[in-house]
Amino acid sequence: MAHTHSDDHSGHDHGAGHVHGSTDKKRVLIAACLTAGFMVAEALGGLFTGSLALLADAGHMLADAIALGLAWYAFHLAGRPATGRLTYGFGRVKTLVAYTNGIAIFVIALWIVYEAWGRLQAPAPVLGGPMLVVAILGLLVNIGSFFVLNGGDRESLNMRGAILHVLGDLLGSAAAIVAALVILTTGWTPIDPILSVLVSLLILSTAWSLMRAAAHVLLEGVPPSLDRDLVAKDIEATVPGVREVHHMHVWSLDGTSNMATLHACLDDGVDAHQAVSAIKKRLASAHAISHATVEPEFGACADDGDDDDHDHEHDAAAHHDHHHQA
Repeated sequence: MAHTHSDDHSGHDHGAGHVHGSTDKKRVLIAACLTAGFMVAEALGGLFTGSLALLADAGHMLADAIALGLAWYAFHLAGRPATGRLTYGFGRVKTLVAYTNGIAIFVIALWIVYEAWGRLQAPAPVLGGPMLVVAILGLLVNIGSFFVLNGGDRESLNMRGAILHVLGDLLGSAAAIVAALVILTTGWTPIDPILSVLVSLLILSTAWSLMRAAAHVLLEGVPPSLDRDLVAKDIEATVPGVREVHHMHVWSLDGTSNMATLHACLDDGVDAHQAVSAIKKRLASAHAISHATVEPEFGACADDGDDDDHDHEHDAAAHHDHHHQA
C-alpha cells in the first residue's frame, strides 16, 4: 500500500500567539525607550563622579538598549508570514536574538571585571553624593522597565532575554546605591569596583542558562517538558491500531511551539486517515505538540533500505541517550 504523508497546522493557536506577540512587542519597545533615555544620563553621571559602578551600569544599559531594540525587531519579524524560502516564517529570529543577548551579557561582564581589577590596583576618587542621586534615578527607571516586561510572556526566550538585561541593570543600580552610601559614610572607594564585579557574576549565571536554552532550541533538541520515547510509547498505548512508532523527532520552533515528525506502523485493515488524525489529536491534547507530520506504514518501513538510516531500535536508543545526557 502506498504511504501517505500528512501535515497538520490545525493545532496552532494563532490567536493567542498573535496577542502575546503584539503585547510583548509593545512592552519591549517601552523598556527600550526607557533604557536608552536614561543610559546617556547615567554615562555622564559616571564620568562626572568617577564611579565605575555607574559607568558599568551605563554600559549595561547601552548594550541593553541595543538588545531590547533587537528583541523588538525580532517580534516585528516574527509577525511576518512564511515565504517559499522560509517556510516556517521568522519565528526563530527571536531565539537567535536571545542567544545573541546572552553572548552580549558575557562580554559586558568580562569588561566590567577587567576595569574593576584596574580600579582595585589604582583606586580613583569617587563623588559619592552625585553618584547616589544618579544611581537612585537609574534604579527607578529600571524598576519601571522590569515591571513593564515582567507582565509579558515568560515562556518566550526573547522576553526572558529582555528581562535578563533589565534585571542586570536593576542590580547594577542597586549596587551603585550601596557603593555610594559606603563611600559617603566611610570614604572607602574600593567598594565601587568590588560591587560591580559581584553584579557581573550574578548576571553571568543567568546569562549562561539563557544561552543554553536558546542553543537547545537552535539545535532542535527535544523540549525540556517532553520525553521523545515516552511520547512514542504513549501513542502506541492509547491510539487504536498503532503497532509501533519510530523515526520520531520532537523539537521546538521558538521555545513555545512544539513540533514532531514520526512513522506510525499500523495494523492491517486500519484506516490510515483515522489513525493519523487520532495520533495528531493525542499529540496536541496530551503533549502540547501543536504541529505534527505523521507517515503511516503497513508492513516494512519505507526507509529500511536507506543506507543513511539506522534501524529503529538503534535510532531510538541513540536519541534517548542523547536526550538524557543533554
